[in-house]
Amino acid sequence: MLRIFDRYIIRQFLGTFFFILVLIMAIAVVFDISEKTEDFAKMSAGVGEIVREYYVNFVIYYANFFSGLLIFLAVILFTSRLAHRSEVIAALSSGISFPRLMWPYFLSATFLMLLALAANHLVLPAANKERLAFEEEHIRVAFQVKGKNIHREIAPGTIAYVESFNAQKRTGYRFSLEQWTDGRLTRKLMSERAVYDSLTGRWRVEDWTLQDIDSTGGRLRQGSVLDTLIPLVPKDLGQRNENAMSMTTAELDRFVAEERMRGSDTTAFYLIEKHQRSSAPFATYVFTLIGVSISSRKVRGGTGVHLALGVLLVLLYIFSSKITTVAATNAGLDPLIAVWLPNLIFGAVGVWLYRTAPK
Repeated sequence: MLRIFDRYIIRQFLGTFFFILVLIMAIAVVFDISEKTEDFAKMSAGVGEIVREYYVNFVIYYANFFSGLLIFLAVILFTSRLAHRSEVIAALSSGISFPRLMWPYFLSATFLMLLALAANHLVLPAANKERLAFEEEHIRVAFQVKGKNIHREIAPGTIAYVESFNAQKRTGYRFSLEQWTDGRLTRKLMSERAVYDSLTGRWRVEDWTLQDIDSTGGRLRQGSVLDTLIPLVPKDLGQRNENAMSMTTAELDRFVAEERMRGSDTTAFYLIEKHQRSSAPFATYVFTLIGVSISSRKVRGGTGVHLALGVLLVLLYIFSSKITTVAATNAGLDPLIAVWLPNLIFGAVGVWLYRTAPK
């Protein structure tokens, strides 16, 4: 059963968090409007459509994105204030143990964690899909994959390759199509450019060379334009990484399985997105533990010192998250380890700070 002291801590925790959240989101929307005023003036979308399809989903996405940092700031701000007014010392002196003092904090953290977990898996994919569709239609510039050397097995023994791909123009550059039979290359089509026709579903291959390979050496044909039907669509060659945010967890699993069947080596980003939907909410416990352990001390300088130390730790957490993410996408680190490792490291830091906190 919750005591008066527990309700007081919970009210302070959640009240401070939601106040900061509303304030930061209001500032973010104002800055975004000022940055995109020219884009809004040029687009055909009305005010209602901009608010409903873009800014509602903008707030949902960024509120969840910054929630960990804001939880940390909320804990430090109000706990430091309690410590400065000697309320923490009074509570400990009255017989309340430090673990008991942490109880209402972790009740609040559990509520926020469950809220973030539900948002990440149930709400955000749909919100991001609508927001990204609006950006794609009205705001964003052409998307191009550069230097990716994209390979796709579009049918058993048939492999498509492009050096780079422009999704808006539906054009692949330095395109090739190989046919393998019993482990032997039997035909290869090469061209400088391949353009997809969305009306016919065919590819227009320009400046092409077709080589049939057999035991006698084969034959070589060339031409300027060739229309061909290939079981390949532009989305198979490239899409914005942000599109992973608009997929449900089940869709991410299916997408990763399909990409692996095609021999793609670009699944790390999608696996990171999948695992972060669970690891990021659990970081709430880490931030709460570190925040309370730091700010429950009454020190000279008060809240300013606590904030400075807290911000330093948050920056280190973000930096370590970026390092592990880059290691997963570029160095082969398991994405599951990459997204959970910062939580484990800073969880250990939080336990150490907790053990050294005033009891």
